[in-house]
Amino acid sequence: MEEKYGGDVRAGPGGGGGGLGPVDVPSARLTKYIVLLCFTKFLKAVGLFESYDLLKAVHIVQFIFILKLGTAFFMVLFQKPFSSGKTITKHQWIKIFKHAVAGCIISLLWFFGLTLCGPLRTLLLFEHSDIVVISLLSVLFTSSGGGPAKTRGAAFFIIAVICLLLFDNDDLMAKMAEHPEGHHDSALTHMLYTAIAFLGVADHKGGVLLLVLALCCKVGFHTASRKLSIDVGGAKRLQALSHLVSVLLLCPWVIVLSVTTESKVESWFSLIMPFATVIFLVMILDFYVDSICSVKMEVSKCARYGSFPIFISALLFGNFWTHPITDQLRAMNKAAHQESTEHVLSGGVVVSAIFFILSANILSSPSKRGQKGTLIGYSPEGTPLYNFMGDAFQHSSQSIPRFIKESLKQILEESDSRQIFYFLCLNLLFTFVELFYGVLTNSLGLISDGFHMLFDCSALVMGLFAALMSRWKATRIFSYGYGRIEILSGFINGLFLIVIAFFVFMESVARLIDPPELDTHMLTPVSVGGLIVNLIGICAFSHAHSHAHGASQGSCHSSDHSHSHHMHGHSDHGHGHSHGPAGGGMNANMRGVFLHVLADTLGSIGVIVSTILIEQFGWFIADPLCSLFIAILISLSVVPLIKDACQVLLLRLPPEYEKELHIALEKIQKIEGLISYRDPHFWRHSASIVAGTIHIQVTSDVLEQRIVQQVTGILKDAGVNNLTIQVEKEAYFQHMSGLSTGFHDVLAMTKQMESMKYCKDGTYIM
Repeated sequence: MEEKYGGDVRAGPGGGGGGLGPVDVPSARLTKYIVLLCFTKFLKAVGLFESYDLLKAVHIVQFIFILKLGTAFFMVLFQKPFSSGKTITKHQWIKIFKHAVAGCIISLLWFFGLTLCGPLRTLLLFEHSDIVVISLLSVLFTSSGGGPAKTRGAAFFIIAVICLLLFDNDDLMAKMAEHPEGHHDSALTHMLYTAIAFLGVADHKGGVLLLVLALCCKVGFHTASRKLSIDVGGAKRLQALSHLVSVLLLCPWVIVLSVTTESKVESWFSLIMPFATVIFLVMILDFYVDSICSVKMEVSKCARYGSFPIFISALLFGNFWTHPITDQLRAMNKAAHQESTEHVLSGGVVVSAIFFILSANILSSPSKRGQKGTLIGYSPEGTPLYNFMGDAFQHSSQSIPRFIKESLKQILEESDSRQIFYFLCLNLLFTFVELFYGVLTNSLGLISDGFHMLFDCSALVMGLFAALMSRWKATRIFSYGYGRIEILSGFINGLFLIVIAFFVFMESVARLIDPPELDTHMLTPVSVGGLIVNLIGICAFSHAHSHAHGASQGSCHSSDHSHSHHMHGHSDHGHGHSHGPAGGGMNANMRGVFLHVLADTLGSIGVIVSTILIEQFGWFIADPLCSLFIAILISLSVVPLIKDACQVLLLRLPPEYEKELHIALEKIQKIEGLISYRDPHFWRHSASIVAGTIHIQVTSDVLEQRIVQQVTGILKDAGVNNLTIQVEKEAYFQHMSGLSTGFHDVLAMTKQMESMKYCKDGTYIM
């Protein structure tokens, strides 16, 4: 069952006094508040869509003034802020004035964003609970973000915003972006539109950025309001007084606008009902229901139950919204003549809505850290007592900027990751130059090659991330560390190249039958530029290829660890140098990156050769022939990488160590005092670690540590630098061999002997 009070003080068995937090409401009654909250959010979505229609005819300042006036009238009438509560001091009136100014500014940003990108996107961006935004900012800018789950929620939120910015439908949105109020209806709207145009983005994308800014301001505004509401006698009294002051502030401005601008409203009387609907649904009902639900339920529950219905309602209304007064309002606004594209449901919006729902659910969930403790007993009064000390030792997650800074520092410290990073930056620079020049000259070839280069950068990013992860420290869960991630990265890069080579091969065969005519105008400069960039990469990563094929000529400096297990007695030996026959190891990650760059280099060479043949001799068949040759070369060069990576992942005995390990086992058999050995297992864990385990049986009169030292030295010389040795005494082994006829029984009894004690001389107490 979910924790009721989160981090608050636990109440006794009676559920009585002293407990802090929300009112304890039975689950049956809680359902009513959840239904009320969901229905209110649905109605608020209706009010926002109605507001968008009204803003087509009414100036934004006049619109905000009418909303504030109606809300102030209702709240002053019912809350009676002047007759109830203590007298407001002069200092408090100044604070209320500042509160009203801030509220007007946020409302202005909110509704101007509504006019720019429509009610659907406004609901998706602006209608987030304070706890969601605070959790998001906590993950981004503090070290106490709440762990991986919160980080995942923050990533979903950012992806949702990016989807609205990059994957929204510009063509359809541009049709509805006819400025509802025009550029010159007032100095305010002219200034806001100029600011959006200065950013160099479309109006609706500027509206997205504006709504994100307004959302952050709203959270800060609500945080400051909580303290002020305590001083003045409650949130409802503060809201009533603040709206009243806002009306007084906006009144002169509205009068000036009415005199200096031409009104698009033919009859204000016809707008009474739409404005009353918006005031009640958006300003009054939502405020009161949120206040009630936050008292009856946890804030996190309010956020979770409130976000889903409003986002779903936004999607539904975006597709089906019609209203009896919609046509009348559109008729008042001559500019808004595109009816069918007013609430566009593009793919970016749908994906964004999904990610917003996921992020709101994750970020509003209470953090598990510090929520659960160990029950250690009860007080004399019967109150349960918990121990939370374990939570104090939990490692807090880093903020994203700090994580990026630390990761960049680690990348630049090590040679392989530093080279990948520098080449990635160079590749991205060339990519963006190519895209910019392609857009500038309207060259489809340049744009296509630019996206191809951008696609290739994904392999470099994966290689860079693998090089970084391989240096992460071992954990309790991943006790061997993350060294094998480089092998996995090389394997994935190899598969990636095989798929590319396959599609190039199939396309080349199809073009051999019917060679198409090509426009080679921009191919040569693009290919030469790509060739230069890729040659730099070949020079940077050639050491990975040479190490993979010529490691037998070098040696490796690595730390060696050996462990002797004499029924879980440990003997740790120092660090040394391992001079194996292939000490350089196999860095599959760097080989994968090298082969990817090599494939791009061959592609550039093929394009240059085919372009020359086409321009000089008109041989259009040269293009598929070169592509076919390149596809075969890529496949032949990648197969060894995939084969080696599979062998490592399947824990195969390293081929380059087979002979040496066979000789080493023969030497071990000849050690004085060693009866026999069994279960020798050796495998490559990563590029620099060859691990092994072995069981040895020794006579009863020898000092097992001397035997362990000899075995360790022999296997270390053979290239094993992470070794575990299980020592078994002769008497124990013979005893177990006599008791059982099967090898597995011996192993089972070995595990049972692990708890036995032994003396300082190493003999067991039977």
